[in-house]
Amino acid sequence: MRFWDSSALVPLLVEETATRYCLQAIAGDREMLVWCLSRVEVISALCRKLRDGTLGDSEFQAAKKLLDAYLDRAYEVTAIERVKKRAARLLEVHLLRAADACQLAAALVACQEDPPRLPMVCFDERLSKAAVREGFTVTA
Repeated sequence: MRFWDSSALVPLLVEETATRYCLQAIAGDREMLVWCLSRVEVISALCRKLRDGTLGDSEFQAAKKLLDAYLDRAYEVTAIERVKKRAARLLEVHLLRAADACQLAAALVACQEDPPRLPMVCFDERLSKAAVREGFTVTA
C-alpha cells in the first residue's frame, strides 16, 4: 500500500508526463491510501485544466468518473482533528501550502508517525522534499 498525494492521482485520470509511472504503480499495488479531501484537490486540478483548455468537457467528465472509481476503492484517512494538529506543526517547519501540509499530515497519521512503513507517491516538489525530511520514501 502507498499513500497517494493528489499530485499523483491526477496523472491516473488525464495524460501527463507521470501517467505511465502512475499506471504501473497502481497495477503493481492496487491498495491506495488517500487523504479524505484529495477528491476536492483533484477536482480543483481538473477544473483548472478545463478552464485553461488543456482538457475538454467530455475528458473532464470521464476523468471525474475515473476518479470516483479509484477513490471508491481507496482507503481514506479521515482523522480530521489529528491531521489538523499535525498539519499545523508541519507548516511551522516546512515550506508547504496548507493543502500540502494536510496531505503530509494525513500520511503521518496513517502510518502512526512511522514514515518508513508507508511509501508515498507524489509529484509536488515541495511536498516531496518535506515528506523525505519527515522520513518517507517518496516514489515519483
